[in-house]
Amino acid sequence: MFHLSDFLIYCFITAYTPGANNLLSMSNAVRLGFRKSIRFNFGILAGFSVVMAVCTIFSAALYSLLPKVKPVMQIAGGVYMLYLAWKVLRSTADLDAGQKDGAGFLSGMILQFFNPKIYIYAITTMSLYILPVFHSPGALAGFAVLLSLIGASGSFVWALFGAAFCNFFSRHTKAVNLVMALLLVYCAAVLFI
Repeated sequence: MFHLSDFLIYCFITAYTPGANNLLSMSNAVRLGFRKSIRFNFGILAGFSVVMAVCTIFSAALYSLLPKVKPVMQIAGGVYMLYLAWKVLRSTADLDAGQKDGAGFLSGMILQFFNPKIYIYAITTMSLYILPVFHSPGALAGFAVLLSLIGASGSFVWALFGAAFCNFFSRHTKAVNLVMALLLVYCAAVLFI
């Protein structure tokens, strides 16, 4: 059974919580303006799509070749969601982590190959939400595209709202992080119900 609401909650929380993509996108937009930072965000989308395609193929192959791996992936995914909830709860709205000069397409694309958050996002969503229900290459390709768009959308939104998000998070960091962390705990719990 496909749990659309749980799937979407997990995807959007993962895409919109602070991470390398979002902090660098916001930092670039604050420093350079949205228009000049858009190339970097399209690079993120391109790199994200490549990584998502590779992770989809890997997850599908692993899932079909080793049926006993499903409980291990379920436990690992649940533990990762709890870890992510803990990290979100403890995170701050500090932008210092995102202070880099590069704002080009290539730097956005290359960043994706070294961003562990998207690998875990891809493998977790594929193994826990999609592969138990969908098996056709067309469905998997469609979900890979959807996951890429949702995942990369966070960087576009953070760039678009740059300073507004920065101000909002600095004023309401604890409340926002608590809500996101509780939603991740909920997603982890639902995996075992």
